[in-house]
Amino acid sequence: MDLVLRDVRVVDGTGGPPYRADVGVVSGRIAVIHREGDAGPRPDGRRVLEAHGLTLAPGFVDMHAHSDLALLRDPDHGAKVAQGVTLEVIGQDGLSYAPVDDRTLEEVRRAITGWNGDGGDVDFDWRTVGEYLDRLDRGIAVNAAYLVPHGTVRAMAVGWEDRPATEEELGRMRRLVAEGLEQGAVGMSSGLTYVPGMYAPDAELVELCRVVASYGGYHCPHHRSYGAGALAAYAQMVEVARASGCALHLAHATVNFSVNAGRAPELLALLDAALESGVDLTLDSYPYLPGCTTLAALLPSWAAEGGPDATLARLRDPAACARVRHAMEVAGSDGCHGVPVDWETVEISGVADPALCGHVGRTVARVAAETGEEPFEVARRLLLADRLGTTVLQHVGHEENVRAIMRHRAHTGGSDGILVGDRPHPRAYGTFPHYLGRYVRELGVLSLEECVAHLSGRPAARLRLPDRGLVREGYRADLVLFDPETVAAGATFDAPRTPPVGIPHVLVDGRFAVEDGRRTGVRAGRSVRRAGSRAGGRGPA
Repeated sequence: MDLVLRDVRVVDGTGGPPYRADVGVVSGRIAVIHREGDAGPRPDGRRVLEAHGLTLAPGFVDMHAHSDLALLRDPDHGAKVAQGVTLEVIGQDGLSYAPVDDRTLEEVRRAITGWNGDGGDVDFDWRTVGEYLDRLDRGIAVNAAYLVPHGTVRAMAVGWEDRPATEEELGRMRRLVAEGLEQGAVGMSSGLTYVPGMYAPDAELVELCRVVASYGGYHCPHHRSYGAGALAAYAQMVEVARASGCALHLAHATVNFSVNAGRAPELLALLDAALESGVDLTLDSYPYLPGCTTLAALLPSWAAEGGPDATLARLRDPAACARVRHAMEVAGSDGCHGVPVDWETVEISGVADPALCGHVGRTVARVAAETGEEPFEVARRLLLADRLGTTVLQHVGHEENVRAIMRHRAHTGGSDGILVGDRPHPRAYGTFPHYLGRYVRELGVLSLEECVAHLSGRPAARLRLPDRGLVREGYRADLVLFDPETVAAGATFDAPRTPPVGIPHVLVDGRFAVEDGRRTGVRAGRSVRRAGSRAGGRGPA
């Protein structure tokens, strides 16, 4: 054996009971599992790690990650690998950097600066999905799967206007989605409260989801409301799945804002009914109450039509600003999920312009009180000065909803972690140990075996990966060793980049990415492509 993990307590990702074993690794795969009490000699190897007291689990799968540029900027990727994450799904919320042409790339870079930074330190030497995945294959610390971003595809074919696609434009979108799947994407994401995805009617989504279904992929929507219209928005996505025959994975499945306190059971009943009727459905969530997005995302959709420059122009126009303010503070902007903005709940977490960093960590309401401005004027000033690059936390979650959703039989874990900004949401650095420490050990919401299955085996099944997500002979040796008695998130809202504790070892492809709690610099991760896909790819259709 290349490596033997001696006397580990195996929690194998199926949800079944743990057992003690020696686990041998050869050439990046699990070669042998010798259980306690098995006949025959115990395996030996060139290296033996005495792991008594540690639990061995499959590497965790982050089903909702925003590491699209972070993986290139910092291939060692300590934010995720330190948590035991060995696979991320990127290309989320309908906006990412492939497929693109030169025009769309610049527009998308500006639109999601708040998620990923402006990318000025990245060489954008790709245009297709396949070329982007090839770029990842030069070496990253964790594996990555990609979703074709519907909003980016729509920006290429239609632009940033609020109108239905023509038949010719819809045909081009179909081709772009198909090419992305052929080149390795595992499905399609959509961002239905973000421009331009929010302008797409359901019929467009159904047509594109039929393409995704024909390749065995899945649709991952950030649906049209997590607030006043949340339950109707979930039902809408179920109907898109039913009409298209496409598997559905509900991104950051929450029900937030005061209108939804205690309403998780209604959501779960809706999802159970869909599952029982034959809809192929899963979901992910993060174990925290606040959400995280860009400040610009709270604007009404009409204010964002035409792209970033048009948005900034409206914010400079007094008449347009009066309409924006009424939508946000009185009517309930669709960008804020149909709920009037409560500026006490909107905390500034990151700015693109360093000159504005004094606002970070304070709510818009607090800044207004200190400066004598109206809260809306604070927000408008920030959006203009930061050119829409400001990120915020929204303190709108409910603990009872979070706990109920994570217990569901279709649940998986996703960080939704934004890695840029002065004080990012701690979920980017803490989601997976927080599940294990807070919700397993401290609160008992899930058993350890259930939780590990939610974080490994179940997401790998959604991704249709035949050799990942379980501790099983022949499977990839993407593994995490942790101490269930001490594992915990170090990240807090005050210190969001603090690494976790209790996770001493993480292996990717049988090699230590983290050893004795320290990053090794090993970059054994690669793109994980849809079965049957081809590398590379020609330019945009």
